[in-house]
Formats: sequence, C-alpha cells, structure tokens
Amino acid sequence: MPEVPLLRPVEVVAAFRRLGWEVARRRGSHIILTRPGHIATLSVPNHPQVARGTLRSLIQMSGVGVGEFLRQVK
Repeated sequence: MPEVPLLRPVEVVAAFRRLGWEVARRRGSHIILTRPGHIATLSVPNHPQVARGTLRSLIQMSGVGVGEFLRQVK
C-alpha cells in the first residue's frame, strides 16, 4: 500500500474535487465535501496539514484507492 503524504487541506480538497466531490460548506475549522449519489460526507480539517491517518480514512470513505487519490494530487 502506498504511503500517504502530509498534504495541506487545499491540496486534499482539490484532489477530491477532481474525483467528483464538491465543497458543500465550510464550517468552523472543517471543509465538508459531498458527492451526488454517495451517502458519505467527507470532513477535511482546515489545519496547516492533514494528518496521514485522517487522510487515509477520508480516502477510504470516499471509495477510491490510495493510488487513485495520489494520482489526482498535483
């Protein structure tokens, strides 16, 4: 399994947007993403960096693999 890098929230949100997720709202220190037809919502913490474990969990909830997600990160 590929190692998940430390990324800034803006990079995480951009990668998920390329995968079809949309920013629903920004509330407090989190950015909420939704996807039509997908039951889960993703809550990306708006901190200096997204922790590796948190990012891995978000990727898993989104239904894509780590490799697919990392291809979307630019």
